[in-house]
Amino acid sequence: MTSSATVSGAGVGLREETHPSPPGPRRRLLQGKSTAVELSLVMTYLSIIVLIPLAAVVWRSQSDGLSGFFHAITTPEAASTLKLTIVSSVLVAAINMVMGTAIAWVLVRDKLPGRTLFDTLIDLPFALPTIVAGLALLTVYGPNSPLGVNLAYQRAGVVVALLFVTLPFVVRTVQPVLMELDTEMEQAAASLGARPATTFVRIILPNMFPAMAAGTALAFARSMSEFGSTVLISGNIPFKTQVASVHVYNQLESDNVTGAAAVSTVLLIVSLVVLVALDMLQRWAARRG
Repeated sequence: MTSSATVSGAGVGLREETHPSPPGPRRRLLQGKSTAVELSLVMTYLSIIVLIPLAAVVWRSQSDGLSGFFHAITTPEAASTLKLTIVSSVLVAAINMVMGTAIAWVLVRDKLPGRTLFDTLIDLPFALPTIVAGLALLTVYGPNSPLGVNLAYQRAGVVVALLFVTLPFVVRTVQPVLMELDTEMEQAAASLGARPATTFVRIILPNMFPAMAAGTALAFARSMSEFGSTVLISGNIPFKTQVASVHVYNQLESDNVTGAAAVSTVLLIVSLVVLVALDMLQRWAARRG
């Protein structure tokens, strides 16, 4: 009996030792302090790098009051540049959403010869200085184009330049999702008689859409702020091919800092609204998926 009780007691002791002891008050306090320190560090960094500079731009745009702000953004030249920039950015984001997804699909699902090289070329717009991209586009699509296509000093040239610099955003956000997508669901749908189009719409697209929305939002935001790639090919013709970022630069050159800040604030607000809207759409699609 003693031996059995001893063994039983030892077993109980062993079982009790194997259970981790709950964290004590001191450990929980240290964890709380660590989280507070990390949060304060992150917020301080974001404030210094992002929030304070953007707040300064918004504050400077109000230097002449609301009437001065609305006057700065409704001048014929400012209104023309904002319209061109917003319309071009929407068009570029829509095209990249479709073509970027198609390119990601080809890179992941198709046995494309030279796929590794092709995959590397997608990142070139990230690596190249944007002014170099503008020079390359002007060489290919300028007055002396070897292809016989002249898009210089036209709005189509602005769209092509924005397409060039924003293409990787959608490709690189959709590609990892396609790589991790379970193909067994597609095979099961096919075995049940579903057509390829039905499988794509019902199974593949809902899984890809959050990534597509994220990449499209990034492409739109980049298009709204692009400067270097559009400078050369657009010619910066007022009321025709001048984008908002170039207009802001010209206002700074003319010592009109308030006017430049006002147009910059409009760009900031539009980009923020689109990013938030697409993020909400992305979350909604993820919940439904």
